[in-house]
Order: sequence, then structure tokens, then C-alpha cells
Amino acid sequence: MAKDKNKNSMFQEDVSAEDIMRQYDRESATRVWEGVPAKIVRYVMSVFSLYCIWSTLFSTADLPIRLSAFLGLIIIMGFLTYPASKHHVKPNRLPWYDIVLMVLGAGSFFYFCFNYKSLVMIITSAAKLNSGAEGALPNAWFYLFLGIAAILVLAELCRRCVGIPILCVCGALLVYTFASGQNLARVIYTLFYGTSGVMATPVQVCLKFIAVFIIFGAFLERTGISNFFIDLANCVAGASSGGPAKVAVISSALCGMVSGSSVGNTVTTGSVTIPMMKKTGYRPEFAAAVEAAASTGGQIMPPIMGAAAFLMAEYMDVKYGQVALWAILPAVLYFAGIFMSVHLEAKKLGLQGVSRSELPKFRLLVKSIYLLVPLVVLVWLVSANVRSLQWSASIAIILSIVVSLPALFTDSKKEAAEQKHAVVSVASKKLGTMIISALESGGRGCITVAVACSMAGIIAGCITVTGLASRLISGVVAISSAIPNPLLATFIALFLTMLCCILLGMGVPTTANYCIMASTCAPILITIGIPKIAAHFFVFYFGIVADITPPVALAAYAGSAIAKSDPMKTGVTATKLAIAAFIIPYIFSLEPSLLLMDKGVLAAIQVIVTSAIGMFGVAMGLEGYFKGKLHALVRIVSVVGGLMLIYPGWATDIIGIVIVGGIVAVQFVRSRKAPAAA
Repeated sequence: MAKDKNKNSMFQEDVSAEDIMRQYDRESATRVWEGVPAKIVRYVMSVFSLYCIWSTLFSTADLPIRLSAFLGLIIIMGFLTYPASKHHVKPNRLPWYDIVLMVLGAGSFFYFCFNYKSLVMIITSAAKLNSGAEGALPNAWFYLFLGIAAILVLAELCRRCVGIPILCVCGALLVYTFASGQNLARVIYTLFYGTSGVMATPVQVCLKFIAVFIIFGAFLERTGISNFFIDLANCVAGASSGGPAKVAVISSALCGMVSGSSVGNTVTTGSVTIPMMKKTGYRPEFAAAVEAAASTGGQIMPPIMGAAAFLMAEYMDVKYGQVALWAILPAVLYFAGIFMSVHLEAKKLGLQGVSRSELPKFRLLVKSIYLLVPLVVLVWLVSANVRSLQWSASIAIILSIVVSLPALFTDSKKEAAEQKHAVVSVASKKLGTMIISALESGGRGCITVAVACSMAGIIAGCITVTGLASRLISGVVAISSAIPNPLLATFIALFLTMLCCILLGMGVPTTANYCIMASTCAPILITIGIPKIAAHFFVFYFGIVADITPPVALAAYAGSAIAKSDPMKTGVTATKLAIAAFIIPYIFSLEPSLLLMDKGVLAAIQVIVTSAIGMFGVAMGLEGYFKGKLHALVRIVSVVGGLMLIYPGWATDIIGIVIVGGIVAVQFVRSRKAPAAA
């Protein structure tokens, strides 16, 4: 017993949201700055955010110059923010070795930035390096040293703020690159000086689009929109059976699409919803799993999708409105599956909702509807092609400041009355503090994404320089050709790609996650015949669900820390709740009409209705309950019927309706003969 007690002691201690974030979210395991150093770092981060906005909107410098300057600043910001270990952090301490690494890494990128014109010859001569031509280049070994230093420092920063998994992939590919006969000079010149490595497409997308969207997200959080979403969810579902869990599903879907962080959203909304779920009567593992699954799903929820929707439009060269439309049905099915499972679990346990007297009043909530203005305007500007992505996000930032003013002035009046100061003076000070805080948070958020994107560039560079991409594609095609059944061959290729996506997506922020998947995994699926749109959605979905897939299920583990539950059981339960995310990508890859592509109105309605009924069949089978317990065999049949309804087609729809409808009818009849919970 003592052993078990010690084993579970970590789940019995009260921990703060900040402690949980530091433990499970590497982006939150930061240095501690106090006093004057804290102010200096805050203003440095703020200036960095302003630079990112200026660079993407106004700079006319060559792209390599802007990229190298951006990465040099990222290294400085990164080492000012992330310590070598999160366990031994002393206030206002920057060790000498971190200073050396920061100067070495940033100096390498800045040297490239300020000497780009003279280095063009090196970049254009990279093709000669296979024959040992580096000896003919001036200062060849100095350039090699700069490249090696920059890559190693970036890798160390990646270890600190992103994690080990993506480094393992990079390391394995580098070993393979050298083992394939590539010499050191060619590898370094490709990965550092060329546009097929560190400064490849992922970092280019990060500089052009992601950075400004991260800053917009930081400003949006300061408006109080997260609290608005939680109150809205409470008004809609709080009083129903098992209401707090339904509130978690709705609020996390809304907050998650903006935050871009599964772990951050789990802790932010989970600190409110998980205790409410436990108080209602849900098991701790189930409560934490609901929050983790819903928070992770927020990343696939249009219209924002953690800013990935805008990036998808750029990668696939389609209009943003099309991406949002294609994403609607899979996202709705995902959350419908979780919502139905939550409802059935509540009915099975006989749980009640929250008293309406304890819930926010809808009429009061309507007064805060203006907080949605920045989101609405952003979506309109992009979908109507009124402005570019960068300009749209910048305008939305300004609107976020504007909509924060009413609450700011209300607080300022109270404070001014207490301190006997002018309201305008207090409000101006508060506004300045809010803007600086948002800029600081935005700059800090850019670090992890930029570092992850740079590692994605190295992965892509290694694949390019070795020709591994063509070998992988040839291997997948060979496997497909060796299997006589085309459907089975495609399924195996999808399964192998899924494993790669989950591995590469562990602990990586949403936007960087998609950049990695789009650069490495999507081309494989496109080559074997999967439509480009379906391929991009497939890799995006499985990159995201890495946050709830054991053994590295960071969102589930963060939720378990709040719920004081077993983390592995929480991860397994979250995976079960999010089963739609593991099923639907296979279906729309094999039958893209699930993405509502080239569908008429009636056909689209058929797909939507039958898919929704199908998710109910799946949820019913997994929960093992509807108007009473289901036999194990009936549960399996229910899941099969649900899957047939989700798969588009008249034949499968009819069979699925018969199966699911039959089970529902039988359970209704049994419940009347032997009354049970409805």
C-alpha cells in the first residue's frame, strides 16, 4: 500500500496551473526574470514582435537577409527565455555557457545576414562541392564553422523549447545523410547557406505569416475572449445532463482554434472545467480526457484552426474560404463524437447539470459579443481577398486593442476613484501595459514555432540532398504494388504515414506542426494518388493528435495533473474519446467527398446527416450504453454500423442506418420493459 501511495503521490498534490504548464509545456518552462532585468527582457521581446510585424509588412530586403536576421534574433530571444534545464532555474541568472552559445549561434546568422551579397558565390557554387571544390572557395573552413555552429545552437535551443522527438528524427536523418556518401561541406552548405535547409519553406512561412498570427493570438487573449467562450458554453450546455463536460467540449473547441496550443488550452480552460466535471460526478480520468481531447480538437476547428487554415491556403494555393469549408464537417464530427460520448457517460452515471442560478445570464453575455469583432473581420478580410494574410492579421491586432478598451476603461474608473487620479492617465497606463504584455507574449510564442520550423527545414534538406524522398515514395509504391488489393495497399501507406505524423508531431505547436507535415509527409500521400487536399488534411490531423496519443500525450498529461488522475489512463481515455480523429482522415483520404468537395446541396446534406448519425453509432458502441448497457457484441456491431454511415455512399449508408437504427429501436423497447435512465 505504501508503494502505491508513493506512486500516486504526484496526483494527490495541489499544483498550480503555472506548475502544470512548466511540467508539460516546454514553452512555459522559462527563465525567471525579476526587477530591472525582467523589464529589459520584456521590452526586448516587445521590440522583437514589432520587428516581426515590420519585416513581414514593409521590409524590401532579400528573403535570405530577412530570414537570417529573423533566426539570429530568435536565438537571442530563445536563450534569454529557455534555460538548459527547467528544474534548476535561479532568478536573473544567465550562465556563461548560454551567453557563449547565444553569441555563437546568433553571430553566425548575423554574419550571413550582413555579408549575404558576398556569400552569393558560395550559395551558387554549392553544386560543385560533391567533387571537393570547397577548397577553391575563400575562407571555406570559416564558412563551415559558421554553419556547424548555427545548426548545433539551433538544435540545443530546440531541445530546450520543443523537445527531443524532433531532434531524434533530425539526428537520424543526418546520420543517414553522411552514411549515404555526402561530405560535410555539401551538407552544411545545403542546410545553412541554401534554401533547402534551415531557411527552407517552413521558416519562410513562419516569418511571412505565422509570427504575425501568433502576435494576434496574444492580443486576442488580452481581450478576455477565452472567458467569453467559457461563459457562452455554460449558457448553452451548462444546465443539461453532465453539463460541465459539455461546457468543456464547447469552450475548448472555441478557445483552442485561437490559442494554437493543445497543452495551453487544456490548462487554461481545464483549470475551470475539470474541477466542475469532477464535482458533477465524472471520474478524474474521464474529466481530464474530455478536456484534453476537446482542447486538442480545437486546433482542427475552423475558421482559425490555430492559424493553420491560413497556412493551408498558402501551401495548397487555394482560397482560405475553401479550406475553412473543407474543414467544417470533419471538425464537427470530431466534436460531435466527443459530445455524444460525454452525454452517454452522463446518462450512464445519472449525472445532472449545473443549476441555472449558478450559470452566466445570456442577456449579460450578449453585451460582450463585440469581443468577436477581430475574429470576424480577420476571417472576412482573408476569405474575401480584401487584404493579404499579413495585413489582415495586423488589422485584427489593432481591432483587438480597440475591443479591449471598454473593459479597460471600466477598470480604470474604479482604480482612478480609489487613487484619486485622472481616468485618462490610469487608462493610458493600463493600455500601454496591455500592449507591451501582448507583444512580449507574442514574441515569446514565436520562438518555439520558429525553432521547430527550422528543424523541419533540416529534415526536408536531408531528405532532398540524399534523394530520400524519392526512395521513400518508391518504397511506398513498391509496397502498394506488392499487395494485390489496391484498397489494402492504400490503407497500409496511410497507416505508415500516420505513424510518421504522430512521431514528428510530438509536442510541436500547431502551426509548426503543419509546416513539418506539409513538407515531409504530404508529398508521399500525393504521389500514391491521394488528392492533395485530402493528403494535407490527413497529415495535419495526425500531427495534432500526437498531443493525446500515448506514450507522449502532453495534453492528456497536463489534464491529468489538474484532475489528479493517472496520466496513462487519461491518455488512453482521451484517445478513445477522440476516435473520430483516427477514423475520419482515413475516410476522407479514400473518399474525399467527406470534405464536401464538388458536392451539391442535397449530396452535402446527405453526407452531413448520415455522418452525424454514424458518429452517434460509434459513440454508442465505445461507451457501451444507450437506454441501458449494451452487450459486447452489440457494441462492436454499433461501431461498424457507425463507420459505414460515416463512409460516403448510398449502399453503406443504408446498411449503417439499418444497423444503428435497429440497435436504437431495440434499446428503446428494452428500456420501456425495464425502466432505466434515459
